[in-house]
Amino acid sequence: MENAKYKQVQDEILSRLQSGQYVIGMRLPTESEMSKSFGVSRVTVRKALELLVRDGYLTSRQGSGYNVAAVSPPTTTCLASYTDQILREGRVPGAKLLRLEAHAEQVPASVKSFFDEPLSMVERLRTVDGQPTMLTQTWIPRRRAPRILESDFPESGQNQSILRILRQVFELAWTSACESMDSIIPDPEMARLLKLEPGTPILSQACTAFDSDGRPVFFDQVYRKGPITFDLAGPAPRQTS
Repeated sequence: MENAKYKQVQDEILSRLQSGQYVIGMRLPTESEMSKSFGVSRVTVRKALELLVRDGYLTSRQGSGYNVAAVSPPTTTCLASYTDQILREGRVPGAKLLRLEAHAEQVPASVKSFFDEPLSMVERLRTVDGQPTMLTQTWIPRRRAPRILESDFPESGQNQSILRILRQVFELAWTSACESMDSIIPDPEMARLLKLEPGTPILSQACTAFDSDGRPVFFDQVYRKGPITFDLAGPAPRQTS
């Protein structure tokens, strides 16, 4: 019975994270306060919180309680939320919608190699503190997002995260991903959007997510400027900048 209780507390805290009641950087109520709120023991609350720390949603420091670190589960490099990362750093992320193609006609060969069906494409310019940092193109099977709208893609706040949009708006689910990286020279329009000198190399990251049956769920192509580093501690590498 106690096991069921800590799972209920864990699920409720996750629900509050995803609904925006608990936001990134926020300190959670104390164990004592949550114990009273949920009607369970502090031991039960602590176990739920420790599991959320283990999964990367929260951070814990002795004497400082628990703080929200992420809203999307940072399971792998390309499935870690960029929005969450920027918010943790105390900076302001942005996501300007450049193009929405509900019925994409021109699909790159790299995307076609995974999908043998009609696709939708969303192109966004990601910014940090108002400055452009990345150009992203997200490809989604049309059958999974049959009523895709511009209003589905907020340009500010923590829900601009493409991972949260795909999970919460389109109810997509994935369990794994593969990623490839390369350096490219951007075309003139891409250089203009990213405010780069012509000929400046940038990083190209392609991420394909798969469901539990190994079927592709979405393809995310990211073009970004600046250095990138990884935190290799723990069970899976995590992108840090």
